[in-house]
Amino acid sequence: MKYDLSRRLVVGIASSALFDLAESDAVFRQEGEEAYRRHQEEHLDRTLGKGVAFPFVRRLLALNDLADSPEDPLVEVIVLSRNDPDTGLRVMRSVQAHGLPITRAVFRQGRPAHPFMPALNMSLFLSANGQDVRDAVAAGLPAGHVLASAGGDRADAADDPELRIAFDFDGVLADDSSERVFRAGGLDGFRAHEVSNAATPLDPGPLRNFLAGVNRIQQREEEVRRTDAGYRPRVHVSLVTARNAPTHERAVRSLKDWGVRVNEAFFLGGVDKSGVIAALRPHIFFDDQVTHLSGTAAGTPSVHVPFGAVNELPQA
Repeated sequence: MKYDLSRRLVVGIASSALFDLAESDAVFRQEGEEAYRRHQEEHLDRTLGKGVAFPFVRRLLALNDLADSPEDPLVEVIVLSRNDPDTGLRVMRSVQAHGLPITRAVFRQGRPAHPFMPALNMSLFLSANGQDVRDAVAAGLPAGHVLASAGGDRADAADDPELRIAFDFDGVLADDSSERVFRAGGLDGFRAHEVSNAATPLDPGPLRNFLAGVNRIQQREEEVRRTDAGYRPRVHVSLVTARNAPTHERAVRSLKDWGVRVNEAFFLGGVDKSGVIAALRPHIFFDDQVTHLSGTAAGTPSVHVPFGAVNELPQA
């Protein structure tokens, strides 16, 4: 019987986002591909350290304990890698050593793997390779560039069972049409446009389907809670946006129209997001603007979604 991915939340993860490949990458850049291959073979049994996205992936996969059976998981994580199958052996051995239930992988020997996302029903691809992510987004695929961070260990505290996910709105959950209005007409033009169109939902952005998949897991948690009063839901979703009143209304209505929801929302009106993100302590935070993420990445696993008008211009 074929394995059906259509009913699962499927995430693609590059080895560069899942593991710390700084040493291996340095060998590749300084000494070339053959030296890199020798390095990986010589260190085959040396487990790779945790990467920035490791806490998110581990906690996401842990939610499969909510499934009716291990053979029918709610979540599937698949490695998408530029490694070839030989050098990918160390990646998969590290997956096993860390106890991650990841059994599927795509290794492409230097070629991009994101074209296979639709075939694998993926609603998200994470990589530390910015160019791969930009290419995926340019192809209309939902992808995020995992930024370097020093907060991975803090994000994966053993005594914390939750999975906290935070999203920006425009250019992440929604399309960038309102951002284009802001750039053309300034803040006053943006506010007037959003108020007059408050009842008209925006078009979904690149990560709307990923949020819908997360919501399905939250619905499963509610089903479990109804039969087990001691169960405490683990998945928590936050919206952290520069919108404020009165432009917040269109965001709220759009989410409802798309059939998705968040647990809480922060309408900050231009206030620096980094303080709120530090207090929320998400295991992953998605934003389309590098300027916002520059204040969060040092302590929080942060992902740049290079989508829309704001990413058509050079950024620091």
